[in-house]
Amino acid sequence: MLKKIKKNHPLADLTTFKIGGPAEYFIEISAKEELQETLAWAKEKNIQVSILGGGSNLLISDQGVKGLVVLIRNEKLSVHGERMIVGAGVSLAKALSRAISCGLSGLEWSNGIPRATIGGSIRGNAEAFSCSMSDIVETVEIFDTKKNKFEILSCNMCFFGYRKSIFSANKNLIIWEAVLKMPCKDKKQIEELVEKSLEFRLDKYPNLPSAGSVFKNLDPQKIKKKNPLFFDREIKNKVGRQGLVGAGLIIDLLGLKGKTIGSAKISLEHANHIVNTGRATADEIAQLISLIKTKARDNFKIDLREEIQYLGF
Repeated sequence: MLKKIKKNHPLADLTTFKIGGPAEYFIEISAKEELQETLAWAKEKNIQVSILGGGSNLLISDQGVKGLVVLIRNEKLSVHGERMIVGAGVSLAKALSRAISCGLSGLEWSNGIPRATIGGSIRGNAEAFSCSMSDIVETVEIFDTKKNKFEILSCNMCFFGYRKSIFSANKNLIIWEAVLKMPCKDKKQIEELVEKSLEFRLDKYPNLPSAGSVFKNLDPQKIKKKNPLFFDREIKNKVGRQGLVGAGLIIDLLGLKGKTIGSAKISLEHANHIVNTGRATADEIAQLISLIKTKARDNFKIDLREEIQYLGF
């Protein structure tokens, strides 16, 4: 099995940014035994391990990633009544397609999200249109690297929050599989919601390589506390879905739409997206992120927090 480990394996094409250097070591895992053997090998060699999903919410360093990068390829997918058993490596698109064919509702909001996997979506509690993964997750099977064994966590044990979970806080827990519980609905209604989701993304989001939303949306009360005048003038009538203020609004108010550094650009379509216009580097993306954070803090007293993950930095 360890013969499957590759050296200096390119990673850029495994991300939606199309950016990043190679992994020092790389392996694709599709079976539990492979995962256990691989992690044991890495522990014996004292090699750091990083887990990769669909690469849809990730910025990889131009210098690459030291240690071992594990790509989870568990693509198990089956439906039993209102429950879908789905591997961490299954794409949201594939899970949605099966849900539609079975008349199951709960993933309509995900249509059009590029390359996202079930594992990554659970880890970051992906959401849109006031719906999220936590609404449909019943249980998650994980591998606990400290205990060296597989365990099953209930939804409550996952401690889901806005764009976070126990898995984003604890790197020792590797998502392997999940059971999603979704109610049956009329297929026509499901298909209509699926179409609306795609139409929204095609209309509002850029059609260039990106990692989706760069920053998390904001609590309006925190903005009001730090900068009441700015809140009353610009924010109070623009609170969006889930009672949050869109980070894109803040970036737009800073006048940064269209700002470029090298081949990295703050999208004109959606200010919370940074796009790769051709040959952008991770360093250029990181410089734009730093610029946005600095200006938001200096001009509006707002601390923006990244939603995207960094690897190799």
